[in-house]
Amino acid sequence: MSKIGIMGGTFDPVHTGHLIAAEAARDGCGLDEVWFIPTYQPPLKDNEPGASSKLRLQMVQEALGGNPAFKVLDIELERGGMSYSIDTVLELKRRYPDKAFSYIIGSDRINDLPKWHRIEELAELITFIGLEREGTAVKLDELPEFLRRRVTMADMPPIGISSTEIRSRVHAGRSIAYLVPDTVHQFIKGRGLYES
Repeated sequence: MSKIGIMGGTFDPVHTGHLIAAEAARDGCGLDEVWFIPTYQPPLKDNEPGASSKLRLQMVQEALGGNPAFKVLDIELERGGMSYSIDTVLELKRRYPDKAFSYIIGSDRINDLPKWHRIEELAELITFIGLEREGTAVKLDELPEFLRRRVTMADMPPIGISSTEIRSRVHAGRSIAYLVPDTVHQFIKGRGLYES
């Protein structure tokens, strides 16, 4: 059974930190592949994405280039509406019954796990790979036991990059070179994304 890591998020835009996190999880936990799944509308975020779902999907495709271990799926964008992880995992298990899935999440999301929709059911279906994010300590000991045993931590170099910061820099006319892959930089620039 092949091991697949799931990277969910708005990817608005996808940036170098996302790619480093995916590779850290793949390498650290022996994953065969990492699948990027852009959300249509995330449940735990108040703001709407700055770029359309179609453009966010295209940016992820640009960012992944020819890496055979990374791919992008549009199942949450196809479904539309609120993107709950449980719905995505149930669909993935239906489509790919021969694969074992793990969600790759940062320390902020690890601490939020008890708030996830139908988390007890989700935790029975998959595991979680935690990556410590700069400025947010992981509080595994504060998680319920059923979650604690489902989280594996992987080492990741500290990367202080966020999509919010990138959007803000573009809006202010500042450089985002090397914060995003060059193909994504050109994509954002060519379409005037996040400028207003």
